[in-house]
Amino acid sequence: MSDSLSLTGEVGHTEWTEGGTEKRDMPKKSRGHVRRRSGDEEDVPVKQVRLESRDCPSPLSFNSPSSLVTSLLQPLGTDVFFRDFWEKKPLHLQRNDPSIASYYGSLFRLADLQHLVSEGLQYGRDVNVVRCINGKKKVLNRTGPVKTAVLSKNLRQDKASIQFHQPQRFQDELWRIQEQMESFFGALVGSNVYITPEESQGLPAHYDDVEVFILQLEGQKRWRLYSPTVPLAAEYSTESEDRIGDPTHDIILKTGDLLYFPRGTIHQANTPAGVDHSTHLTLSTYQKMSWADLLLDIFPSLLFDSSRTDVGLRGGMPRRLLLDDAEDRSSGTEDRSSGTEDRSSGTEDRSTGGRLAAGLRSLAGRVETGLLDLRSTHMKRDFIMNRLPPYNQQPTPCGKMPSLEDTVYLRFKDHMVITVEPGPDRTDEATELLVLVFHSLKNRREQHMMGELGDEEEDVSLGLQFPLSHLPALRQLRQAEQLAVSRLQLPTQEDRLGLVLALWSENLLLVVSEHD
Repeated sequence: MSDSLSLTGEVGHTEWTEGGTEKRDMPKKSRGHVRRRSGDEEDVPVKQVRLESRDCPSPLSFNSPSSLVTSLLQPLGTDVFFRDFWEKKPLHLQRNDPSIASYYGSLFRLADLQHLVSEGLQYGRDVNVVRCINGKKKVLNRTGPVKTAVLSKNLRQDKASIQFHQPQRFQDELWRIQEQMESFFGALVGSNVYITPEESQGLPAHYDDVEVFILQLEGQKRWRLYSPTVPLAAEYSTESEDRIGDPTHDIILKTGDLLYFPRGTIHQANTPAGVDHSTHLTLSTYQKMSWADLLLDIFPSLLFDSSRTDVGLRGGMPRRLLLDDAEDRSSGTEDRSSGTEDRSSGTEDRSTGGRLAAGLRSLAGRVETGLLDLRSTHMKRDFIMNRLPPYNQQPTPCGKMPSLEDTVYLRFKDHMVITVEPGPDRTDEATELLVLVFHSLKNRREQHMMGELGDEEEDVSLGLQFPLSHLPALRQLRQAEQLAVSRLQLPTQEDRLGLVLALWSENLLLVVSEHD
């Protein structure tokens, strides 16, 4: 058996609503304004209740995001993990450590779900009940609130798996873990808990579009992994048994073990005989975080910036380009507007391709030489506005109000992003660029990874807005451990004070005290 080992067929990156339609774990990438629910909305009937913390020593280090991931992967070093396994092959860490097994077991148990059911959990949104029968997924969800007696019947009599969505909404230790992981990866980290009874399987063989970390919390589970048919897949899909071949890995995952596998890895899992039930936690990340996704995000701003100085990009495209099919143009077609045959269309098509290729080469050259800034806007904004807020922190100003004589520092740097975006008033004369600062301190933990937030059109803060002249000062603050307000690269004292007061009011900045 190699050092790369299996992960569960119940990664569960796909959720199922009551009607059986798919719902993704990761929030969709919006291309418009980011909206945040107001605090007085009542469309989330589940009570915000926390599971009681357990007095169990943690083997994880929360000193920093890096130390958290290092301790999660121990005894394997993170450098070895990212060199040999990340996006390449599965990894099984077999611990055989009672202290780790005890800690994993404290993260979530079957009894915790039974406790939460009384708090208003809903089928589809919070819980899915599924079973794999003859290679097909059967959804056993009812409508309305989940009942303890029904859920027990599903587990014991129907031999169905229970998928509990995003337990970090209720379990503080998972909030703590996932918040650190989101800072480490710079990407959203979702989670699901799967509880599967003896000799049962919840999901058929499938692959996911996320990097997956499995923590076995209770019991044991048998995992079978297969070679990807779509390496580093960009979407979820099931695979038929006749396409996947023999498993590359066939292992029993025990309490305290951790397994990782890349997106696209085909997998399925079942609870073996003699095991009352299996409980495992799936941590998933890196959905829509590929180079292709980054290009889709930055390309509009690259073209916009370049077209402001390149008259060639502002020139008109060939006549009828939007009306003619490429195949028709290459073969020569009749010009319907004049009744004559256009013999030059094939040449024109080749000229269009050449013109576009030349434009792309010019863009690539200006990017490589640093003449164009790479401005990710939507990906940055979506990540910050959807990620977990800082663990156990209140989003209200604290400490002394800053003055021009103070030394200050930014806090929660991993929870804020700075973007440069065109202002709302675009004209042919000029387009003003603005600096926007977004942060996650006001994000609602109970909404984390719960998908679209609805169609509400209420006003939402789009972040702190500053003139482009404030960008150097913001970068100073971000790069420095602490900085005197008087040294901020801004033209006036009024600008310096206004900047630090704006950041302090959002709890993003503190004044250095004599004891710091």
